[in-house]
Amino acid sequence: MDVFAHLAARADQNRGCTQATCPVIQSVYGYRPNLGATVFFLILFALSACIFIWQGVRTKTRFFTWAMVLGGFSEVLGYVAKLLLWKDPFSDVGFKMSVVLLTFAPAFYAAGVYYTLKHICLTFGADFSRLRPALYTYIFISCDLFSIVLQAVGGALASVSSDMSLLNAGTNVMIAGLVLQVFTLLVFGMLAADYAFAVFRNRENLNPATAELRSSLRFKLFVGGLWLAWLCIEIRCAYRVAELVGGWVNNPILRNEYLFICLDSLPIGIAALALNILHPGWCFPKESQGLVSTSEKLGNSSDTEGMSSV
Repeated sequence: MDVFAHLAARADQNRGCTQATCPVIQSVYGYRPNLGATVFFLILFALSACIFIWQGVRTKTRFFTWAMVLGGFSEVLGYVAKLLLWKDPFSDVGFKMSVVLLTFAPAFYAAGVYYTLKHICLTFGADFSRLRPALYTYIFISCDLFSIVLQAVGGALASVSSDMSLLNAGTNVMIAGLVLQVFTLLVFGMLAADYAFAVFRNRENLNPATAELRSSLRFKLFVGGLWLAWLCIEIRCAYRVAELVGGWVNNPILRNEYLFICLDSLPIGIAALALNILHPGWCFPKESQGLVSTSEKLGNSSDTEGMSSV
């Protein structure tokens, strides 16, 4: 609660209004959050996070599990903030919590998606990738963490602002973090699509050690689920950039709850469920990890040869 108390120092976006003195339309969001939708997504993300914990214990997918759980519980706290706003649309703490937590929460889901591309490359064959498989983890997760830091710093600046100049500075830092996240996701998607095309072109020369895994329905569904999660996160991040660019006062995007549910809550909910159902621990069970690890060693020994086959 000390963190939330710290957020209370932020400039008053409600311009002195309270429930007793102003209509809901004069709050920052301009509406009282829909209780049914708020409770639904709160429960969805709470259950999803708990399932990720259980799946992580069963499959020992530590990094992926941490990323998914942090994202899930950040979303849960964000919807707790929405409940505070349902109770009082002028709640300063509710507004600040929702802005900060719901802004950077999907970055954790993105980190989990980035992490899996390395293993997909090793499954099909490292030689078809333009980057060494391990670099996908280092580069994209580093960019993702940097975007989280920018969004958190921007949120902190906005939270402690006592004037509009500092508030705007914090908002701009948050926007920069979101733009970086959108750009990182876009580049990741392009490289993943490029790799998929290279695999298709070289489909007769794929890693023979993982032929059974690659031909399985669960692996194909897993890859499809990753694409779906990536697309949902990209749509949501693009929406949040457009939302924040409009500012906090009389912003038609910020004040449209239908847009928020359709372009934020729903896409991230779909991404979370897709990664729950098509969990990498299901696609890469223990008996397959040995094959992938062997491929990684072979791939690392030929890193200097380049990717001439693509």
